[in-house]
Amino acid sequence: MRALPLAELHRKWRPACAAGAAVALAAVAAGCGTGTSSHADLVNGKKLFVGKATCGSCHTLQRAGTKGTQGPNLDDAFANARQNGLGDSVIEGVVHDQIKNPRRGSIMPKDLVTGDDARDVAAYVGRVAGRPGQDTGLLASVGTTDNANKTAVVKGGKLTIPADPTGALAFQFGKATAKPGKVTFSMPNPAPIQHNIAIKGPVNGHGPVVGNGGDSTFSATLKPGKYEYLCEVPGHAAGGMKGTLTVK
Repeated sequence: MRALPLAELHRKWRPACAAGAAVALAAVAAGCGTGTSSHADLVNGKKLFVGKATCGSCHTLQRAGTKGTQGPNLDDAFANARQNGLGDSVIEGVVHDQIKNPRRGSIMPKDLVTGDDARDVAAYVGRVAGRPGQDTGLLASVGTTDNANKTAVVKGGKLTIPADPTGALAFQFGKATAKPGKVTFSMPNPAPIQHNIAIKGPVNGHGPVVGNGGDSTFSATLKPGKYEYLCEVPGHAAGGMKGTLTVK
């Protein structure tokens, strides 16, 4: 691939940055890392992006099914780059450099993933960011959740709604039902990121934020009506971690 002059790289990236896509322009200025996607494991990269690495809790990436809002929307950030002819390997290099050296003031920790894992995440983002469509093959089965039509019910006075174990921003149940009266809410968290559970409606309540292995619990005396249950960690409900509770 032809090496683009520094001035041309700046020109091609300026519209995306001006639109508020806080991508690593500093990494471009330093010379984008050379792509290594020919040796990368894209399935591992996607698993890490939506799960252990928790990238999807902050970033929207349509093909990964993530809707995080705390960090840049990666599809928006790189769509302009693709339109201007920058390929997968260049985008991969920018992402890899950003993982190693997040921009100053970013909430993203340095070296969130390292070594081959960092390479795999960068390669996956380089392959799919800003590219419409759906993942296919093995990639299509990674990070997907099928919880929308699963309903949690009260047992022994407790309503248990676990977090999705993959790290996706979802509960294991998209719906729940209960009768009026006192109910204890329990959200076991098998995920690699922190979550809690809260309800909003005729009665409000919330449990503490807990990490992997924790259980966010609280009790409330429910009145009839429709409620929303959600995770209150910033960006998680907006990313899809919510459901509907019907009390009748």
